[in-house]
Amino acid sequence: MPGSRPLRRLPEGVDSEPYTRFELVPYGDLIGAEIRGVSLAEPVGPELFAELDRALLEWKVLFFRDQPITPAQHCAFARLWGELEVHPFLGQGDVPEVVRFAKDAASVGVENIWHTDVTWRERPALGSVLRAIEVPERGGDTVWADMGAAYDALPAHLKERVAGLTAVHDFTLAFGHGLDPEQLAARRREFPPVEHPVVRTHPVTGRRTLFVNGIFTDHIVGLPEAESEELLGVLFRQAMTPEYQVRLRWAPDTVAFWDNRATQHYAVNDYHPHVRVMERAAILGDRPY
Repeated sequence: MPGSRPLRRLPEGVDSEPYTRFELVPYGDLIGAEIRGVSLAEPVGPELFAELDRALLEWKVLFFRDQPITPAQHCAFARLWGELEVHPFLGQGDVPEVVRFAKDAASVGVENIWHTDVTWRERPALGSVLRAIEVPERGGDTVWADMGAAYDALPAHLKERVAGLTAVHDFTLAFGHGLDPEQLAARRREFPPVEHPVVRTHPVTGRRTLFVNGIFTDHIVGLPEAESEELLGVLFRQAMTPEYQVRLRWAPDTVAFWDNRATQHYAVNDYHPHVRVMERAAILGDRPY
């Protein structure tokens, strides 16, 4: 229905507090803010870390401009939040913990679908730190959606319908196509399908967020196939509401850091055949509940 939508940036009962270690410039009222006055090439002390962590929880995705950092500095910043993953399917950059996305006329971007990273793991990523190395003159933006706001806006009957449901997440939906049967069997033993709640609880804020996505979620446990597909289709579409979104126009050395427990994202593929090179470090998270 048209009209205003309920947009709640913070959990109920939590008030926003000022930031003293940097300037925070919101990109909207709900999600996304630029951090100014912080160099990611420099060590981050405990007081600065505490404010950055609070900003991440509040705004879900943080943007840092003009950050000419090395892969080692990239990893050092991300590692402040926990152990880094080594992705088993995507190409690496100069260090194993950094994934390199290099797109050009011969390599087309395929991340243009709403998703949450690596939900096929038992412990999906806490967050991801993505740095732009080379970007096209036009296009190639990334969009994030606040999945807590998306859950809040569900009609009461849908909230009741999804309460307590779990869904199966499977890497083969995205990464299984290029594997031969022997490779696929080996990877399936290493990364079997996992079940996660359809609505997860954020482990820090306690906020409930939708936790199904169009790349990795296969089906809802216990529902007939047609009903599962119908319900997942409804839930997938919640990320597409512009009021829940923020959009970033990249420039070289721009860094985005997002809370993978609270968001989905979409890499807009409107720049082919031009070059777009990005590097990402992902932080291991908790088992969703």
